[in-house]
Amino acid sequence: MIDRDLIKRALAEDLQGGEDITSVATVSGEEKVAADFVARKSGVIAGIDMARAVLEEVGLTDIAVLVQDGTSVQAGTVLMTVRGDTRAILLAERTVLNFLGHLSGVATLTRTWVDAITGTSCEIRDTRKTTPGMRLLEKYAVRMGGGTNHRMSLSDAALIKDNHIVAAGGVAEAFSQVRAKYPTADIEIEVDTLDQLREVLPLKPGLVLLDNMSPAQCAEAVAIVAGSTKLEASGGISLENAHAYAATGVNYLAIGALTHSAPVFDIGLDLRAE
Repeated sequence: MIDRDLIKRALAEDLQGGEDITSVATVSGEEKVAADFVARKSGVIAGIDMARAVLEEVGLTDIAVLVQDGTSVQAGTVLMTVRGDTRAILLAERTVLNFLGHLSGVATLTRTWVDAITGTSCEIRDTRKTTPGMRLLEKYAVRMGGGTNHRMSLSDAALIKDNHIVAAGGVAEAFSQVRAKYPTADIEIEVDTLDQLREVLPLKPGLVLLDNMSPAQCAEAVAIVAGSTKLEASGGISLENAHAYAATGVNYLAIGALTHSAPVFDIGLDLRAE
């Protein structure tokens, strides 16, 4: 996945209308080198296409991609090699590493969550807690890590949360108003109690979000719906208790941390003469 407008903005942000004064002073502009982008730790890679597009944006064309997105790598793995003008490579370096490190961090964290619920039929799913302007890329990285995507935007589907319920005057009222206004839309509704769950079931929601319920409550919710709708657990879920939640039979675990708290994956650039 490539966002060329975002790449242009990132490079422009780095230069601020000027030039790379360090490279201009220390590099003649005639040197040609090879440079390797190298994983400094183990994890899952995402953002290779963005990285390559950044290099192309500064005029580099001799690029060898050695690892594809979604690949698990070990520390020391060379991900890409670029050959060409030294100044251009140094100009692109930080922007490439920013995109590649962030997206690989999202993919790596997602894979950790996916591994934590191995042996269940549950799926790890992201949220809209994304970096402004980077939602499509971050959700792409979630998929590369083995997770699945929730809605991309507010217009994709309805998610009736507690504030909507308060504004509408109740769970059933909020659901009925959305269904009347958007009869073909997918509707997910949040419930805080099992009584609320029982209240919305006759309305036939496509998905119910179980907010801040314990694994025992989630298991009871699964028994109540008996397959009539899908269930998503959210709130209070950690890597330590994720398997317990997944084993209840809920369909999804909603994990905002996939995108809002993923550590940057450590990748470096190593220049070498040829």
